[in-house]
Amino acid sequence: MSRIGKAPVPVPEGVRVSMAGGEVRVSGPKGELGFSPPPEVEVTCSDRSIAVSPRSGTKRARQMWGMSRTRLRNLVHGVSVGYERVLDITGVGYRAQMDGESLKLALGFSHEVIFEPPTGIKIETPRPVEIRVSGIDAVAVGQAAANIRAYRPPEPYKGKGIALRGEQIYRKTPRKAQTGI
Repeated sequence: MSRIGKAPVPVPEGVRVSMAGGEVRVSGPKGELGFSPPPEVEVTCSDRSIAVSPRSGTKRARQMWGMSRTRLRNLVHGVSVGYERVLDITGVGYRAQMDGESLKLALGFSHEVIFEPPTGIKIETPRPVEIRVSGIDAVAVGQAAANIRAYRPPEPYKGKGIALRGEQIYRKTPRKAQTGI
């Protein structure tokens, strides 16, 4: 039995939840998002909470039960508070700056990398070595941060590259030349 799926999703003040045509729409101060739950689960909305229950006892229904509850919680959190990922840039000469709406990255290539943010994603660079990616959709924010990180992931010897804040970078010791042969 799903321990995650059993807990109802609390709906804070200022957030409205509506169901129409098998789709759950959540709107709040930051925007509006929707989710179509799979046919294996049933979603019921009350004034201050959203409950998810499986329609049968199959393995697939139990899997979708917890996933659907988590997706609905992410929607409620996104439209009320929002999501943010912070990326840190490490390396001599590596920097980031905003050029209008696009992000311009100098990462040691012969050219500057231009990243166009997807719709609904806001990117800021408070310092040249810090990138803040924010938005209301958790998946879109995480994917945009992953796409930026993919241009120059941290390398294991010196740690140079773009890393998520708090990410553990596995460091290797450099090879030393053998002497006395």
